[in-house]
Amino acid sequence: MKSVMNLINMALLCLIMTTAAMAQSTPKPTVGVLDIDISGFTQEPQATGNMTRTELSKLDLFEVMDAYDIEFLLDKNAVDPTGCYGKLCLIEIGKQIKTDKMLTGKIELAGDAINTTFRLIDVGTQSVEKTHVMEFLNLRQQLKSIIQVSLQKMFDQEVDNDLLTKLTKRDDYKSSVNTDAPRLNLNGPRMGVMMMTGEMAEIFKAAKSEGGMDLLPVMFQFGYQWEIQYINQGDFQALFEFIPTITGMDQGKFIPSISVLNGMRSSRTGLEFAFGPIFYATQKAKGYRLEDGWTLESAFPEDLNRNDYTLERRVDSRGTYALETRFVFGVGKTFKSGKLNIPVNVFFIPSKEGHRFGLSVGYNVSR
Repeated sequence: MKSVMNLINMALLCLIMTTAAMAQSTPKPTVGVLDIDISGFTQEPQATGNMTRTELSKLDLFEVMDAYDIEFLLDKNAVDPTGCYGKLCLIEIGKQIKTDKMLTGKIELAGDAINTTFRLIDVGTQSVEKTHVMEFLNLRQQLKSIIQVSLQKMFDQEVDNDLLTKLTKRDDYKSSVNTDAPRLNLNGPRMGVMMMTGEMAEIFKAAKSEGGMDLLPVMFQFGYQWEIQYINQGDFQALFEFIPTITGMDQGKFIPSISVLNGMRSSRTGLEFAFGPIFYATQKAKGYRLEDGWTLESAFPEDLNRNDYTLERRVDSRGTYALETRFVFGVGKTFKSGKLNIPVNVFFIPSKEGHRFGLSVGYNVSR
């Protein structure tokens, strides 16, 4: 009985060793990855190909050829792989670099979705062995995860279902990927000019003895913008903006104001619009509009009947300070240079005394 057990053990040992030897003698198929065709993104095809090559290596299903080895062999054979995305071209390159398979793909932005198509080409049989197509939400900042999930699904590997849901299901549940991704934030200084029109411009130009400001109706202003984002969805943000500003210091005048705006912004294009109240302090006095102009209540001519005129309050340098409110509308666009953001905005403040127009420019650095 003991000898029989020894024979069984020896047979099992031989079987295990044979299986291990066969596994070691059967190498993984080699696969080459060139550039990946990509449109609607800032990434270049070469960078996307490198990202795909890395994610494919993580699956441990193939012997993925090193990018430097591919470059060396192509240079040696004087082959330019630029723009090689089709089956026939990839088969020829696969023969040149002596690989079993070639992986190619296309990633494109289509409306509010990102479509991925990956194909595995068998160089020996000159046929497409496997094709996989997926659709994702428009989350361009998650390109690495999109490639990762696409390849995992293509080769029937385990996929993180939580990540898959965040990348593909818009309304299933709130996620850090599709609602709280980093967005354009424009906190920073603001500077610009404001121009007045109508009666307001005339008052500012008038002499102080006439109740005017003795100022030009075009003034420099500077301030600072703080913003709070309360909605992040896709490319768009909804936000509150708080902008305290000082106007007129270029002409020796101190006119403080604060705007509280509600706006929408596209993180992709940098376009935005906003509107809300503006609060500012100004000097106002009571008086009458006579045939020969404005006069203070205290200086009303004795030969005229006050009942024939209407007592008003208007901007007057001889009056007392009062809090005024108006409504401001603004549109703008943010220009980018590296990590530097340069928001440029124009605004409009309507009023029956005269409209105001302005231009402001700011800057900040993305973190």
